[in-house]
Formats: sequence, C-alpha cells, structure tokens
Amino acid sequence: KVTIVGSIVNFLLVAFKFAAGILGHSAAMIADAVHSLSDLVTDVIVVVFVRISNRPEDKDHDYGHGKYETLAAAFIGIILLLVGVGIFWNGVSQIWLVIKGGVLESPGMIAFWAAILSIVSKELVFRYTIYKGKQLHSQVVMVNAWHHRSDAFSSIPAAIAIALASFFPSLKFVDPLGAIVVSFFILHAAWKIVKPTLFELSDASMIGKEQEIRSVASAVPGVESVHAVRSRLVGTSVLTDLHVMVDPEMSVREGHALSHRVRRAILDALPDVKDVVVHLEPYNGPVHEKI
Repeated sequence: KVTIVGSIVNFLLVAFKFAAGILGHSAAMIADAVHSLSDLVTDVIVVVFVRISNRPEDKDHDYGHGKYETLAAAFIGIILLLVGVGIFWNGVSQIWLVIKGGVLESPGMIAFWAAILSIVSKELVFRYTIYKGKQLHSQVVMVNAWHHRSDAFSSIPAAIAIALASFFPSLKFVDPLGAIVVSFFILHAAWKIVKPTLFELSDASMIGKEQEIRSVASAVPGVESVHAVRSRLVGTSVLTDLHVMVDPEMSVREGHALSHRVRRAILDALPDVKDVVVHLEPYNGPVHEKI
C-alpha cells in the first residue's frame, strides 16, 4: 500500500515534469523527470517482488523467498546506475554543444515550479515510506524510500540551475550543468542501494551479529564455550549456525534439550534471526579462533 501511494505521486510528477521540461526547454527538468520515471518503475518492481519474497517456504525454497527482495533492491540500483550515466552523458553533450558555439534555449519558469513541487512532494513521500519501511522491517521498502529522498534532493540543483538559466540568459549552460549534478545524486543513490545487495548475495558474514549470537549462546546454563559461529542474510532474515561445547559426560537427551534452549534463547533475544542450527561438541578446554 505504501508503495502504491508513492507510485501515484511518481506518476503525476513524471507527467508534469516531462511536460514542464519540454515546454520549458530545460535539460535539468527532463533529467529530473527521468529520475522520477525510474522511481515509478521501481515502485512496480517493489510491489511485485515483495509479494514474492513474502511467500512461505516450499519444496524448491527451503529457506523461503527472502532473496527475491534482495534481487529487487539490486535491480533498482542497476536501473539508477543506468539512468545516472545517461543523464550525465546528455548534460555533457549539451555543454559541449555550447562550447562549439551552439545555442540553448533559456528554460521557462514552469520548469522551476515543477522542481519546487517535486522537492516538497517527494520529501513527504520519503518520510511516509521510511516510517512504514521501519514498521514492516522491509529492506526493499526502505530502499525505495531513499530513492524518493534522492529524487527530492536531485530536484534542488535542478531548481537552482533552472532559476539561474532563466534569470541570466548568459548562463544558459547552467541548465545542462544542473542535469549533470542531478546525475551524480542518482549515481550516489544507486551505489548506496547496490552495495548492501552485493554484500548479501555474496553471503558475506555478519560479524557484528555473530558476536551478539555468541554472547547470547554463551549465557545459556550448561554451555561451556561457543565457537564456529556463522551467519548469512536472506532478505531481512538472518540464518546462523554455531558449535556449542558442553560437558562430555552429558547424555544425548540432555544435549538435545540444551541445544533447543540455546536456539530458543537466540531467537528470543535477536528477532531478526529466523533460523538457528546448533552443533554440540564435548568440552575439552577453550577453543581459540581467528577473528
């Protein structure tokens, strides 16, 4: 629902900003409109992929469908990268045209007011989406919220460039320069989105979370030592396994009960941990690990 609200705002902004950019002869505004269009496309991706990622485990996905959400976030980042590169290239081309003696039209004030409307509306949508993303603990909704914020920020240099180019005819080149500045905002936002998805898709270890897991498991009565803690992220869920060292004279029944207590303690203490595998070993003194 929160994504649909954002997509409605994006659709209206895309239509208005493209019209304002074309009628107002503003490269910066057209660049901003393309950014909003990428927002609209990613809204659709979010709606589709969140539905998929929320499906329960099945015979083909023992760990659920959480990584579909990660794939959605990665796809959003890649789209933003392509959009940023395209806008940068177009801005450079227009500045080169001016250098070669070409003439650019001064942007109209309709483009300026479109930028102001974009700043206000997208900041409101960002605040609403980030609030809901935190409530839902959804990575892809949070990512989409920051996409809204990047769109609001990108409209600021666009507004400044359009205003300068409109009021000072000798500064017409500032409009495509504004488009180039917008492209850097887009590329920065894209990297912030792609980086964590690469971290997750490569199954990188969550060192900080592993330290918390070790601490919780070590506090369970009957646990002598904990080592070989491993973790990985699947969507918004953490999966972990660990080796727990216990009294070597403990019975299988007692060990089985202790492993369940360790598992329950971790799940209760760390809500983002969704699955724990405990391996029991006889305790023969401390185990020294490379950290």
